[in-house]
Amino acid sequence: MCGISGFFDRTQQLDQSQLEKYNKILAHRGPDGNGMFFKKTENGNIGLGHTRLSILDLSDLGKQPMYFKNLSIVLNGEIYNYKNIQKELETLGYSFNSSSDTEVVLKSFHAWGMDCVKKFVGMFSFGIFDSQKELLSLCRDRLGVKPLYWYQDENQFIFGSELKVLFSTKTFSAKVDPTSLATFINYGYSTNNSTMLQNVKKGAIGSWTVYNCSTNSLKVYPYWNYGDLFEKERFKGTFDEAVNETERLAQEACELRMISDVPVGVFLSGGFDSTLVTALLQKDRTEKLKTFTIGFSDGVDESKDAAKIAAHLGTDHTSYDCKQKDAKDLIPELAYLYDDPIADISCIPTMLVSKLARKEVTVALSAEGGDELFGGYGGFKSAPNLVKKINQIPFKQFIGESAKTLAPMFKGRHNHLEKKIEGVSNMLLTENRNRIYEMHSQQGGFPKDLMSNLFSQPFKIQHHQHTTKELIDPLDDLYILGVEDTLANLLLVKIDRGAMRFSLEGREPLLDHNLMEFAASLPYHFKHNGVESKRPIREIVYKYVPKKIMDRPKVGFDLPIYKWLK
Repeated sequence: MCGISGFFDRTQQLDQSQLEKYNKILAHRGPDGNGMFFKKTENGNIGLGHTRLSILDLSDLGKQPMYFKNLSIVLNGEIYNYKNIQKELETLGYSFNSSSDTEVVLKSFHAWGMDCVKKFVGMFSFGIFDSQKELLSLCRDRLGVKPLYWYQDENQFIFGSELKVLFSTKTFSAKVDPTSLATFINYGYSTNNSTMLQNVKKGAIGSWTVYNCSTNSLKVYPYWNYGDLFEKERFKGTFDEAVNETERLAQEACELRMISDVPVGVFLSGGFDSTLVTALLQKDRTEKLKTFTIGFSDGVDESKDAAKIAAHLGTDHTSYDCKQKDAKDLIPELAYLYDDPIADISCIPTMLVSKLARKEVTVALSAEGGDELFGGYGGFKSAPNLVKKINQIPFKQFIGESAKTLAPMFKGRHNHLEKKIEGVSNMLLTENRNRIYEMHSQQGGFPKDLMSNLFSQPFKIQHHQHTTKELIDPLDDLYILGVEDTLANLLLVKIDRGAMRFSLEGREPLLDHNLMEFAASLPYHFKHNGVESKRPIREIVYKYVPKKIMDRPKVGFDLPIYKWLK
């Protein structure tokens, strides 16, 4: 795991000293070394920066930037199947100097161009500069597990793993984007590859972003889209066959993510998803897997349940009881660490469990994605019935317009009624395909009257945009929204920043794209039957852990913030 950065500057004001700044501020992402590539071209200065957290090939042969012919690369992440790709490249005549996946990515790009990424199983963001074509090609993994930000104006193009790269650039001027600010206040994060800053974007997930240094032009080329999976034919087998295939793919994904030249552990929260990962990895191993849990003895505490699971599975388990002081000590760091802000209090326990794990391991597997892929949230139970009822209402247009007229009458002392009536109106007037997204915008949104007080001009909130045209089942938008929006823009940011604060590499086996593609093909009721959620995951876990240990109310990875604040 690493930190990457770079620029193309047509004014030639940026040089090696700028790259040194980049490496210094990204040192927490890669404390084991750093490197730079800098070159003056006819059109401007090109620079690439890299800070290294050594995971694969700990020797100097794995250092970056790495070079091959006219190509230079900086990479953040891991390609878990790199050895198989290396063998394929060797049959084409390529030879290798290192045992690093970075060299495989570089020579794969040389061999197959942008199509190379379709062969990669992993999490990554990387930049490749082609000195002959003067193209800077940035690529981000299918779900955005690894971060990437970029900025462009008439004179420069800048990119990096974190916004700190931009803030430290002397030719960059930060300006707040009012739409993104309003979206953040309403949702707690920015949507659709936007950030809180004007002209600053997140690298599109599952896409190449190619910058032409000669023409100062930029194009985005998608190579994978989660939403497209729901337009394909559904799984035709039985539920038991679906469970068996889910286990096979999950086992394969977990084992791939154990590839490392440094110690690896697992975050075990005590829920079904982390128990699944732990059970699959421990069941055929003689050595004890290292597992880690954070608990809150004065709040919601699953650490005792996690300890029971660890004891049953036979892992080497470590637990830490988080106190108020632990959280207070971290709070001053949050603004700097999460410089692309997200409003999720579980950032703190994520950082604490990462700090705990880093004492013993350099890599930790977590279980993000199980809820989003297999219908784990309450909305997967309530939304289908609600949408069905709304669709059965006659004269929706007339009732919706009437409610829209009625809502302002409750302004003032009855703002809550105004908001509810307005929400009903929006749900009735929106087209069927957008009802799921409209429900999402109504949940937990900031009160409209307070938003009006915060902004001196009319504000606009950015909702998640559709990435597909037609769906076999419109309710699949629940899954698409959860993955493309909440997971990509909030949860994965939380994990990445929290872990990298302590130079810990986080890996997400349940977000293996082969497992995701299979999960998307499953019929709706295979995942959530209206009573029970995450059915395939539950059935697999019950094979390894007794139901009496697992069957308890679902709770989030949270801390007693309200109690502490009081």
